[in-house]
Amino acid sequence: MASDLAAKAKEAFIDDHFELAVELYSQAILIDPKNSELFSDRSQANIKLKNFTEAVADANKAIELDSSNPKAYLRKGTACFSLEEYQTAKSAFEAGSAFAPEDTRFTDWIKKCDKCIAEENGELPTQSSDVNPVTSNSHQPEKTDASTKAAEEEKNISSQVITTTPPKPKYRHEFYQKPEEVVVTIFAKGVAANRVSINYGEQIISVTIDVPGEDAYIFQPRLFGKIVPARCRYEVLSTKVEIRLAKAEPIHWTSLEYGNNNVVAQRSNVSSGNQRPAYPSSKPTKDWDKLEAQVKKEEKDEKLDGDAALNKFFRDIYKDADDDTRRAMRKSFVESNGTVLSTNWKEVGSKMVEGTPPDGMELKKWEH
Repeated sequence: MASDLAAKAKEAFIDDHFELAVELYSQAILIDPKNSELFSDRSQANIKLKNFTEAVADANKAIELDSSNPKAYLRKGTACFSLEEYQTAKSAFEAGSAFAPEDTRFTDWIKKCDKCIAEENGELPTQSSDVNPVTSNSHQPEKTDASTKAAEEEKNISSQVITTTPPKPKYRHEFYQKPEEVVVTIFAKGVAANRVSINYGEQIISVTIDVPGEDAYIFQPRLFGKIVPARCRYEVLSTKVEIRLAKAEPIHWTSLEYGNNNVVAQRSNVSSGNQRPAYPSSKPTKDWDKLEAQVKKEEKDEKLDGDAALNKFFRDIYKDADDDTRRAMRKSFVESNGTVLSTNWKEVGSKMVEGTPPDGMELKKWEH
């Protein structure tokens, strides 16, 4: 079934029906979620749709499933290059080249990255002529018309212009900063930790909050400055998601997101290791460290009554539960219309969970 959907997706891609290709690959992934090739191919379709951050996420997943998949590194590098993440792109191309040294596309892309990195650093490139990535290898066997067209589609990716429009935000977000890090807070209340996915790039973050029954929240800003992905981390709390971004340089960010009108960032003066975070605000200075500690203490000591206390109790159970317990809780709650909540997967996994109304009440099935 998954292979049939993948074949249809490839036909849709060749016919320039990229949205259909993404949808078909997504259906195939639901059936075969451990298939690296499916994520790699969906990444290519997302690149054609200029969904570059989604393409990077797909490529990362493909690499996670099969770290020797050269096509996944090629997709990641191409998408990162379109996002102007040249250093990250170069690293991906170098990794892919190690698995496919005969593929000249990797070496051509690496040269192109070197040129862009040199220009960013104000250095003169070693070559005066542009190096255009190629998609065919003279030593490779002759390709069919379909595969040739797919390769030609890939060749033009680097010339595409980023025109994606960010979706309307579902959750409010704020940020503050210290000399060594930026803290981004997304005010998403009551979200389970397993519904939050965050990926870090050289100068970009991709945040996805996928709550069942609701449209996914996606926040993918290009950041004001560069970060160190390996030192970034996040925490899902009861009222918010807190993301800590490690700065690559101790400079002051005048905004969270990069823009053409951003002023030149000034290097922060690090005179003390206990320097307070700087909020971009015209209001009187506040002790944000003290406020942050106070909020965390209030969350921990919060006393709830009635349904609120019960909901918090169930959230705590879900947060610390294993996968089978979570599946049992979701299945029983949904199938019983919110009247049953079981933690025993062996009991509810193989049968339909019937609704059990409270005493004195009758369960009715509404017709829409």
